[in-house]
Amino acid sequence: MQVKLANRLGLPFLAVNGGHGTTSSLNTIQHGVSINLRALNHVLVSQDGNSALIGGGANTHEVINALAASGKVTGEALHDPTTTNGGCTGHVGPALGGGFGRYMGYFGLVLDNIINMTVVLADGTVAHVSSTSNPDLYWGMKGAGQNFGIVAEANFKIYHPPTSNWFYAELVFADAEHQIEPLFEAMNQLNSNRSQPKELGTVYPIFTINPQYSKTDPVIVLQFSYAGTSEQAQPWLDLFSNLHPTAISKRDSLLPTEIQTAASQDIDSAVWYVDRLVDISVLWFETGYFHHGTLTRLVLSASAIGSTWRLFPLGLKTYNATANRQVYNLYKQLINEHPEFSASVVQFENYALEGMRAVDAASTAYAHRDDDLLVSFAPVYSPSKASDAIASDFATRARQIWHAGDTAGRQVTAYLNYANGDESLEALYGYESWRLRRLRALKKRYDPYNRFRFFNPIRRNRDDSGHHDD
Repeated sequence: MQVKLANRLGLPFLAVNGGHGTTSSLNTIQHGVSINLRALNHVLVSQDGNSALIGGGANTHEVINALAASGKVTGEALHDPTTTNGGCTGHVGPALGGGFGRYMGYFGLVLDNIINMTVVLADGTVAHVSSTSNPDLYWGMKGAGQNFGIVAEANFKIYHPPTSNWFYAELVFADAEHQIEPLFEAMNQLNSNRSQPKELGTVYPIFTINPQYSKTDPVIVLQFSYAGTSEQAQPWLDLFSNLHPTAISKRDSLLPTEIQTAASQDIDSAVWYVDRLVDISVLWFETGYFHHGTLTRLVLSASAIGSTWRLFPLGLKTYNATANRQVYNLYKQLINEHPEFSASVVQFENYALEGMRAVDAASTAYAHRDDDLLVSFAPVYSPSKASDAIASDFATRARQIWHAGDTAGRQVTAYLNYANGDESLEALYGYESWRLRRLRALKKRYDPYNRFRFFNPIRRNRDDSGHHDD
């Protein structure tokens, strides 16, 4: 009903739920309809206990806890959920672009666990999407779904937890200047021949400013999550604890519902991205289009408030310690020359890859199963044109440094859910020519007027006649 109303009024629309969303393409919607999915937050476990029907408005905090009550888990993702670490994000939305997380070694990406979906298409009609019903759209939704429809609800595979407890450690390296090379040599040792065990869910170093140690010299904070006991985790933790961190904290015997809080990524501590599409509402419609109910807001104006959090991601095969030192120096320069960027960070994400590798790369629209690592330069600042330019300059240089230090001959790849919006379509959706050709054919069939064009769209321009510029 909301999509049909927006179409009738000639207004753009955007489905929203939860936090995050850093791409610049979100800023291109103005004077449009914001379709709030939060009322669709149901999590219903099937009678056989093998799947759960999850509403498009459920956040990952709700999913984790609802499944735990039934003794189950599903895939889990950091910052964008298979049961997500970043509790403030939605669960279904990030699944459409991938979904990295602690259970990835066991169950693959979040999207690898989607059984079927109920999708509202661009004309407002409803499609039931699975491997046997609209299978072409099922392929496209899993990796490029934001281009084709709004997921009202989806069935996900769920599992008995592979462990009843988690071990978590956090290490601080305050003398980062002298520890960059040995730390990333250890990271490469962990990743050698893709040997990171599936139990080692995440190893997540960041460059950050911690005023407890220094307001000008970045420190390295490393988060370590292991599915098992401290004794089982210790040989892997020794790779980093033997580097003599300034501080180390450990927590053992954590429940699956507790591990996200231990990593300071619970819903109450997450960083929320706020940019140019904001909640200025003057008219509400309450409908019962789906039996759970939903609310739609007609957004008549927008402005920039709060802080901007941008991500400039890059997929890698290996860490180049020299390149990471250059990025460290670049980050330090940003903080010291522009103190208003002091909340910015640099992220290095390592996940167990066994579950993701088990899925045929051609079976979904997700194109980056060959990437072993994910790095991101993440500027955080009060928005202005001048600050936008500074952020883009430093982050672009960081990505260039990382790419130059990666395996020779590799193309630039960027994780869709983190994308800044300046990446090529090939970097987002794959360099094999058949991938974009297939996605464009789906776009022509399911969204010929490019109504879904505000989240890293495969068609970036539109005129009123419905002809598109690819």
